[in-house]
Amino acid sequence: MTSLLSRRNFVIGSAVSAGIAGGLAYRSSASMEPADPASGLQLVFEDRFGSLDWSVWNAGPKATTFDTGFYGRAAFARDTGEEGFNPYSIVDDANAGDGKALQIAVKFIGQTMNVPNYYGNTHPEFQWISGNIQTARHDGTVTRGWRRGYFEARMLFPKHPLTWPAFWMMNGRSILFPQTSLEIDVVEHKGFEPTTYGAYLHEWGQPGEHHEGTGVPTPVDMTGAYCRYGVLVTDTHCTPYFERRPVIDTKTGMPAKWEITRSAELDANGDVFWPLLTLALRSDVPYPQPLAEQDELASMRVDYLQVYA
Repeated sequence: MTSLLSRRNFVIGSAVSAGIAGGLAYRSSASMEPADPASGLQLVFEDRFGSLDWSVWNAGPKATTFDTGFYGRAAFARDTGEEGFNPYSIVDDANAGDGKALQIAVKFIGQTMNVPNYYGNTHPEFQWISGNIQTARHDGTVTRGWRRGYFEARMLFPKHPLTWPAFWMMNGRSILFPQTSLEIDVVEHKGFEPTTYGAYLHEWGQPGEHHEGTGVPTPVDMTGAYCRYGVLVTDTHCTPYFERRPVIDTKTGMPAKWEITRSAELDANGDVFWPLLTLALRSDVPYPQPLAEQDELASMRVDYLQVYA
C-alpha cells in the first residue's frame, strides 16, 4: 500500500499463476449449474451511464485517509480532468444495452505534471492521467453503499501492456479508520492477458489479516467483448461470478466461497461496501521500451452497474 507500488502486495500471485498454468476451468456438468445469483433479490441500484451523476459518483484518488489514494503508474483525475485531459466521458456504443456507455480513458502526458499529491509528476514512466470513480469521498461520506447483495458490472477492457482495469469495493469505515479495512476485487484485469483475470478478498491490517484470491480463465476475449463481472456478498461470505456463474477457486477446484472473517465487525458498525470503477496502470511489470504510439491512449467501457439486495 505504499505510494509507488500497487494497492496490494500480491500475496497470492504465485498461487494464482500456478492454478492458471494447471488449466483449471469452469465445471460444465449440468448438475453443477448454479442458480442466478440475483434470484430472490430486488434491483436496488442501477446506473446505465446515460450521463455521469456527480451527486452519486466522486472522481479522483481512492477515498482514504491512509495515503494519497493514488496507486500504479497513472494519476487519477478529478471530474474536471488533469493536465488538459478529462478521462471521463459518455459515448455512443451499439454493444451497450441502452446504446450508451461510460468510457474511462488513460493518456500518456509525457512531461512534468502538476497533479496535487501525486508521487509521479516528475517520473517519466508515471506521467499518465487516468480515471477512477467511486461512491465515496475522502471525508468519509458514502453516497451509495450496501452491506450485502449481488453486485454486477458489464465491462469491456482495453488491450494494452500496462492497463489494470478493475471493478472493486471497499467498506465504509476504511476511509476514516484504515487500520483494518475490507476490499473485494470483483475483477482485476491485465491488458496483456485477454482471457484471464483475478478476483480477490483482502482483509487488511491486524488483527486477523486475511487474503483469498484466484485466477479466472475466461472462454472469451475480455478486450473484444463486454462481459458481466459480479460478486454475491452474504452475511458471512462472498462469491465472485463471471457471466452469472460462480468463479472456480484454483486452490480447491470448487466454486469460490470466501469467508469474510470481519462480518461481525461490519454488522456492529453498521458498515457497508461502496463500489469503485477504475482504470489504473500497473507498476509491477516492465515499462515498454519504447512505448508504442498506439499505446499512448487506451480506454475501458462500462455498460452498467447494478446492485441487487
